[in-house]
Amino acid sequence: MKPKTTLYKNTKINYTDTGKGTAVVLLHGFLENLGMWNAFIDEFSKKNRIIAIDLLGHGDTECLGYVHTMEDQADMAHEVLHELKIRKAVFIGHSMGGYVALAFAELYPDNVKGLVLLNSTSRADSEERKTNRDRAILAVKQNYSSFIRMSIANLFSEDNRERLADKIEEVRNEALKTPLQGIVAALEGMKIRNDREVLLHFSPYPILLILGKKDGVLNYKDSIEQIENTKVELVSFPDGHMSHIENEAELKAVLLRFIKKI
Repeated sequence: MKPKTTLYKNTKINYTDTGKGTAVVLLHGFLENLGMWNAFIDEFSKKNRIIAIDLLGHGDTECLGYVHTMEDQADMAHEVLHELKIRKAVFIGHSMGGYVALAFAELYPDNVKGLVLLNSTSRADSEERKTNRDRAILAVKQNYSSFIRMSIANLFSEDNRERLADKIEEVRNEALKTPLQGIVAALEGMKIRNDREVLLHFSPYPILLILGKKDGVLNYKDSIEQIENTKVELVSFPDGHMSHIENEAELKAVLLRFIKKI
């Protein structure tokens, strides 16, 4: 998986492009990078073309500004697909990556073949969440590494923190590579993102929502409400916000089935 780069608004964008077949775009979450998909790409690229992108201010993609809106991220992803001459793709977004996938679906509906929200939501931040984002911005400016250490541990269900201690440390070490500007710009962008629940009701392509019952970031019951009276498929795992690590084998099977069905 040799990384490739392109320019978007004079900003270096890092991505990988592996395999042939149905195009699938993988979008990581906050404090993550395209490396989060390493355990999936080999398997997925046997029959599909897998494009994994480092979002703005994360991984080896540079920062574009002091606020990275979900629309900025979506426009950047669209530019990558345009360069690769890909017209339609399935989008799989983890957490913040799901917000970006939804923004993409709103801006470029004709380019979407299917959508997976992995530990993510279509709803905007509540007032309480917005206040917490502001607190997080202050906290990361005051003590960068302790903010990251605390943030990462909370993503895993308590039952898994001992069992997955080594993995959690790996995730932390990757998160610590995220520049301060990238973290703040993402928090600012997530705070002001639009509510896109309407897409779950009216989009013509298949949508899959994957949730963790013990997710400390997204309340499980609230998350289920958004798909009432929709055709969105729901898959629930018993763990936290990091289904790609906490439920790796089961998630692989679910995603491969979804892609194949499309």
